[in-house]
Amino acid sequence: MSRIPILYEDAEALVIDKPGGLPIERPRKGGPSLEDRLDELKLGFQMQPVPVHRLDTDTSGCLLLARNPKALKRYNKAFEDKLVGKTYLGILAGVPAQTEGTVELALTKISSAEKGWRMIPAKKGKPSVTHWQVVAEVNGRTLVRFTPETGRTHQIRVHCASGIGVPLLGDPVYGEKAGFARTMLHAAAITVPREGKPPIEAEAPMPADFLHLGF
Repeated sequence: MSRIPILYEDAEALVIDKPGGLPIERPRKGGPSLEDRLDELKLGFQMQPVPVHRLDTDTSGCLLLARNPKALKRYNKAFEDKLVGKTYLGILAGVPAQTEGTVELALTKISSAEKGWRMIPAKKGKPSVTHWQVVAEVNGRTLVRFTPETGRTHQIRVHCASGIGVPLLGDPVYGEKAGFARTMLHAAAITVPREGKPPIEAEAPMPADFLHLGF
């Protein structure tokens, strides 16, 4: 099992490059998760670091971990106060009509016996805003940069399918799996401001499966 790349490290925080396909919490049906790897991420500290936010299992890239309870509290507040800057890259399963825009679609969670749970646009849902911009087109697919203002569950995935009108490549819930191992979404960069200290800043390199598709 290869080591998880460390993108940023100091006495309070780590930013790792989470592999796509690795869940943060242990799945109900069992199998590997980031929880199994937290000992290896202690890096000489006594306490295991704690993930501050969530990334979908399929999503690769920047994940912030706090190395002590005080830091965890501060970073949680930074997320709540919408002070954290996040940039994602995703590959759309087609070419959108526009080259940039902002999707504002409120989202709510629904569940059914056949399809399980998913998020859908709904007027009474939680406000959700995603800015997006086309970066490149290759073979009828599009690399897009996303800067979400809010952090709702599956936000970018639903905003692609229902807002931009083209789902993310490989998305089994809001598009089609189409033979891909994962939904093609990557947390490319994160910035966390800190009072009296330099901000936490990290960038995750383009993952191999994105490069393989020509991006």
